[in-house]
Amino acid sequence: MRLLMRFLKPYRGLIAVTLLVLLVDNVGTLLVPTMLANMVNTGITTGDVDYILRNGLYMLIATGMASGGAVLGCYLSARLAANVACDIRNAVYDKSLELAASDFERFGTGSMITRSLNDINVIQQAILQTIQLVLPVPFLAVAGIIFAWFIDPAMGTLLGVVVAIVLVAAVFTVANAAPIFMRLQSFIDRMNVVLRENIVGVRVIRAFNKERHEERRLDEVFSDYAANAIKVNHLFVGLDSSSFFLMNIAEVAVLWVGGNRVGAHAMQIASISAVLEYALLILFFVMMAQMVVLTLPRAAACLSRAQQVLEIEPSIVDGQRTLDAAASDSKDGADAVAVFDHMSFRFDDADEDTLCDLNFTCRRGQTTAIVGSTGSGKSTVAKLLLRFHDATKGAIRLSGVDLRELSQGEIRGRIAYVPQKAWLFSGTVQATCALATKTRPRRTCFMRCRLPRAPLCSISRRGSIPRWCRAVRTFRAASANVWPSPVRS
Repeated sequence: MRLLMRFLKPYRGLIAVTLLVLLVDNVGTLLVPTMLANMVNTGITTGDVDYILRNGLYMLIATGMASGGAVLGCYLSARLAANVACDIRNAVYDKSLELAASDFERFGTGSMITRSLNDINVIQQAILQTIQLVLPVPFLAVAGIIFAWFIDPAMGTLLGVVVAIVLVAAVFTVANAAPIFMRLQSFIDRMNVVLRENIVGVRVIRAFNKERHEERRLDEVFSDYAANAIKVNHLFVGLDSSSFFLMNIAEVAVLWVGGNRVGAHAMQIASISAVLEYALLILFFVMMAQMVVLTLPRAAACLSRAQQVLEIEPSIVDGQRTLDAAASDSKDGADAVAVFDHMSFRFDDADEDTLCDLNFTCRRGQTTAIVGSTGSGKSTVAKLLLRFHDATKGAIRLSGVDLRELSQGEIRGRIAYVPQKAWLFSGTVQATCALATKTRPRRTCFMRCRLPRAPLCSISRRGSIPRWCRAVRTFRAASANVWPSPVRS
């Protein structure tokens, strides 16, 4: 909650104006049934036309006040929620730029995507709906019960009992739905992780024929999310139906008790309509507030997840030295560019070193090759040289200066790094090859598409090439001289 107050603090003036506009809207909404009851009880009963016209004008003013307040309140609350959400999203993004690779891996790429997009959207919607639907409930409930009490104490007591019963039902529903809402965010994280793995690793998945396995993984993740979402929808359905049931029961009770009070000459007949409108207005806002309150635990969980990102301290802090000022102090020789001095590295969650006692020098004018199998740590060596990670033991020196004494901007301004990435292209192979140039004619590109290759789709799917036709094309492509002959000087 402190985090939300921190981002709401710069908008104190906007908050005050928004609350004032909402108060005007609620006051105008409550005055209309009161004026209508007075018009019927006094003006129509006595036949006073001037009184009817005068109260009609007052009702028009109150209606305009309520309508204007509603429109302006929606605009101001939406503006406030958007500004706060924008500030939180910018703060999370700026903080993510300060984090080292090891800090970023604590959350994971999928979780950071959710925290930057879905979580902030949930917070924004929660702020907007809370201002519009939750904050007016206490004022409307108290003011409506007081107005009904002034009309008749029995009607005020009845309205208070009905509101209390609805609030108890709302608390029971929220208590059961809150844990499910808090679990939904973790399921969204998992969905993002699995989807990203399938998109980035699509070539590896197809190369090892793991399509069915990945489909099962996706089905499991989406099924878990769907099961919990269905539970929440069941609670919403039960809450919605029970709220409408209580509203109808309250309407019948008001008419029954009000008829008896009119028969006993304790109240006038038009006052029944005023109390009935008070009851329906209060119960409608209470019902809408229940829907919003159900989502508040999820918004609180999203706010907590954003706070975890903002409060983490980066494990890698930029140093103050520069390479130009320290070039003359180098002790590794003039030709030594990067020196790994008995360097070891271990990830935070690992039980043993990923890289152990590396001791070599990258010299100017020479090519240093790092050879190893998948997962042996080749990319980790490059990331250590760029200070995406810091060495656990030993040191890495760049032009004689320990990397931990340099800033990341200073290092990356001197070293060019091309990371390994899997790039995807939309469209078919033929569509990609259609972007041919003079050096690679379109005919040559299309003929290369017919060379033997792994099938891109199953032969049982619509639009795929039949097996016999694909075999003929493969034979023709293999027998034809489609590759351009090398040019000899």
